[in-house]
Amino acid sequence: MSQPIFPQTPRLTGSDAESMRQQILAYFHATFDRYEQLFEVLKDDAAYTVKPIALRHPLIFYFGHTATFFINKLVLAGLLEERINPQFESMFAIGVDEMSWDDLNDARYDWPTVAAVRAYRKQVRQTVDHLIRSKTLSLPINWDNPWWVILMGIEHERIHLETSSVLIRQHRLDYVQPHPDWEPCRESSLAPQNTLVDIPAASFRLGRDRSEPQIYGWDNEFGRHPASTGNFQASRHLVSNQEFLAFVEAGGYADDALWTEEGRAWKTFAQAEQPTFWIRQGRQWRLRLMLEEVPMPWNWPVETNQHEAKAFCNWLARQTNQPVRLPTEDEWQALRLFAGVPDLPGDGPDANLGLAHFASSCAVDRYAHGPLFDVIGNVWQWLETPIYPLPGFEVHPCYDDFTTPTFDDRHNLIKGGSWISCGNEAAPVSRYAFRRHFFQHAGFRYVVSDAPAGRPASHYETDRLVSEYIEFHYGAEYYGVPNFPLTLARMAISAMGNKPAGKALDLGCATGRASFELARHFNKVTGIDFSARFIGIGTQLIEQGRLGYTLVDEGELLSHKECSLAEHDLASVAGKVEFFQGDACNLKPIFTGYDLILAANLIDRLYSPARFLESVHERLNPGGLLMLTSPYTWLEEHTKREEWIGGFKKDGENLTTLDGLKAMLGEHFRLVNGPLEVPFVIRETKRKFQHTLAEVTIWERR
Repeated sequence: MSQPIFPQTPRLTGSDAESMRQQILAYFHATFDRYEQLFEVLKDDAAYTVKPIALRHPLIFYFGHTATFFINKLVLAGLLEERINPQFESMFAIGVDEMSWDDLNDARYDWPTVAAVRAYRKQVRQTVDHLIRSKTLSLPINWDNPWWVILMGIEHERIHLETSSVLIRQHRLDYVQPHPDWEPCRESSLAPQNTLVDIPAASFRLGRDRSEPQIYGWDNEFGRHPASTGNFQASRHLVSNQEFLAFVEAGGYADDALWTEEGRAWKTFAQAEQPTFWIRQGRQWRLRLMLEEVPMPWNWPVETNQHEAKAFCNWLARQTNQPVRLPTEDEWQALRLFAGVPDLPGDGPDANLGLAHFASSCAVDRYAHGPLFDVIGNVWQWLETPIYPLPGFEVHPCYDDFTTPTFDDRHNLIKGGSWISCGNEAAPVSRYAFRRHFFQHAGFRYVVSDAPAGRPASHYETDRLVSEYIEFHYGAEYYGVPNFPLTLARMAISAMGNKPAGKALDLGCATGRASFELARHFNKVTGIDFSARFIGIGTQLIEQGRLGYTLVDEGELLSHKECSLAEHDLASVAGKVEFFQGDACNLKPIFTGYDLILAANLIDRLYSPARFLESVHERLNPGGLLMLTSPYTWLEEHTKREEWIGGFKKDGENLTTLDGLKAMLGEHFRLVNGPLEVPFVIRETKRKFQHTLAEVTIWERR
């Protein structure tokens, strides 16, 4: 490739702040350049607006998404005062996975032109460049340093460099074109015979330290996990196209006994008879690369989803009468340490990794790592282990939904990185996971072990705040104080009287109880919260009807509880409720036409409550109601002092939040009820409760 070596993720230690600043600046521009260069492979503007696959947005979304991520996170972190393009920063914010709150309905989008997004990206580049050049920098950079959020934006774009390349690979060939800086490997032959390598028993510790991260990391990498593995064997090579061909020719795709129930369902849905990127032409096989089709390179690693990898292992176990399966996370780390591959990128042996060699895979016997090959690089390696939180896991306050939505036993870990994995992705200590039916540049190696593949609990049961809110919404009443979201919903329904009851919006819905209660009266209810951790609870209740959670009693002692929609007589209305992730200060245009908006305990947690209040009338139908509740607990950690709308003195006189509400809402609303005080109690531990009074006001749009 003519492209120079792509810079690796910066080491965040040292004492020379200005040198670090220049390194991060170069890292930012190299990443921004390479990402835009990837989209140069699209032939025309139409290639941006046609979906490569039904379960993802068109590529115009991803072209804009990484730039809006920078602005949204920098605004959230208080590093930027103003947005660049609020419409783009709402439209391109969410929708990259298959979560129910990822709104993939094309009818709701009027995509901008490619030129407009390109111009926006130029503005973002200038903004971030100025921030990096001017922001005070102190070392080391760790989790709590504001520069962590700048690195977050860069590393996020590097992730999408890879995921977008996969979507381009799934695009129709007539939408893409060759590019000199995305040249694949041109060498291929027959594959080597795969053999087994003995991996000795090992004990080690996984997990990183937030205070001394060394390189940028995502939330799931931090914590402490002591691991030990017994003796096992691992395949010397990744499974090649040639080795996988035997499974295909033996009828592996037709043999349901080899597939899990979930795998069979995917196989039937996809009508899969061979790997997705394989193309049969008569008696010949070809392989789809990112920008072209080539004769099958039999000695390259096969690329599959996790279902296919697992079925192959089951088939090979039957053929060899050995306990063949995918590695667990601990086993992969054990074989990585045995092969002498260090924790951080750049310290270890050469590999087809980080765009250092090709814009494709290459032979499975090209890069030796000790007695193994491709321990890192070439393609990602599917594991047996669903992603789970390490002990000590915490979410980062600026990106609380990076990993938590994947703690659902549906996302399996992939390790080792691929030819395009750059930055944090290239680090063996990184932890990425995808749904088992997804395609990445991913293949697998297998292990032979008598030990069962243990499955750690993947659900995030240590999220204390979410558990407290589940109890607050669906659990017991304490000290005779009625359930708060139920009380608010009943007050709202009563205030509606004979008004139309088409759509209601529960803004700041948390875990969703008020959304379900409003559905008793309204035809459709939309619940929106900034936190995916919260809306994931409402979504799980819609899908499963019940969920378990844990409450802290004292110290490390917990109580295990369960709640359900049925116990609250809400199961019958669940079909009228939908949940989305969103920013109340910058909602998508589609969220409009409501007869009621409930914003419960929201305004004193917004970064710009005035922005919300000055535009909320645009979301309501004439005559519709806006119901606001808040204890008015103004804190600078949530809302900068200059953004408060009350709770301070102005011209020597007290200015209450109610005064501020009247001033801001008066043009478009009239106060029809309140102020009223409604109490609520939140359980923190068995003997500690938070008792609060919220002021409730109800406003009618003129």
